[in-house]
Amino acid sequence: MSDSYRRIVLASRPHGWVTEECFRLETAPMPALAEGEVRVHNQFLSLDPYMRGRMNDAKSYAMPQKLNETMGGATVGTVVESRNAKVDASKIPLSAYLGAVGMTGMTAWYGFNRILEPKAGETVVVSAAAGAVGSVVGQLARIAGIRVVGLAGGPDKCRFVTEELGFDACIDYKTAALPAALAAKISAAAPKGVDAHFENVGGDVLNAVMTLLNPFARVAICGLIADYNTPPGQLPKSAIMNPGMFLVARFKMQGFIVSDHLDLWPEGSSALAGHVAAGRLKYRESIADGLAAAPAAFIGMLKGQNFGKQLVRL
Repeated sequence: MSDSYRRIVLASRPHGWVTEECFRLETAPMPALAEGEVRVHNQFLSLDPYMRGRMNDAKSYAMPQKLNETMGGATVGTVVESRNAKVDASKIPLSAYLGAVGMTGMTAWYGFNRILEPKAGETVVVSAAAGAVGSVVGQLARIAGIRVVGLAGGPDKCRFVTEELGFDACIDYKTAALPAALAAKISAAAPKGVDAHFENVGGDVLNAVMTLLNPFARVAICGLIADYNTPPGQLPKSAIMNPGMFLVARFKMQGFIVSDHLDLWPEGSSALAGHVAAGRLKYRESIADGLAAAPAAFIGMLKGQNFGKQLVRL
């Protein structure tokens, strides 16, 4: 067994867009195991948008990542050494623990079931519909018999969303230069208006959908990736353009962090695993090879270059 391991540390904080110079690949000595601990050979690393927020030294729902320390991210792997008799390293494909039946899937499950709470005959709109979270939200809607309209970037992603995932429609947001134009496209796909919206993007997408909300609609704010690389001092792209819609539509907008609801994970993960096992819930992965490839893959994900869940094979 090697007496060292490789890690990526946060070398500097970004000001605006993340660059590869913000990270540094290092070799560190392998620590000895204490009683009750296990050693895991990590096989996959999850790259997620929330990690961008932790790179800032600012108040947020997660503690800022410390400089010159290992950049935090979820991993899965196999146990290679143990001083804990309770370890069970069996069942379920490893990558699924980081995706459809892991934190990603639970984020979708909670937002859909506990905030959107769609009813028969309603219409749900999902932004970043080809992404790891949005793709699960839309499929949960389809499984429940709810009309679902996705928003994605590019014709390939839209085809995937409708033809493989079963969304009723998908709008390529890149074909609409202004929120009003995007709203018109969404309206054509949702002629009865929007009853529930799952938001991963913010910016023009959020402002477009808000104009179409039906009375007493629900909006789940999972992420606002359009704002994550806004330089300090600039107005966020997700600034609400038409606050009067809160009164006109009397809708509920609620942000959430899935780690606040760990008590629901057994219920949610069991349901998700059942859907995956039965073939009702599909997922797609973008995989970069090697830890050194993680910074470029992370930056690409923030720019929407990934297709489905972004992982790094270690």
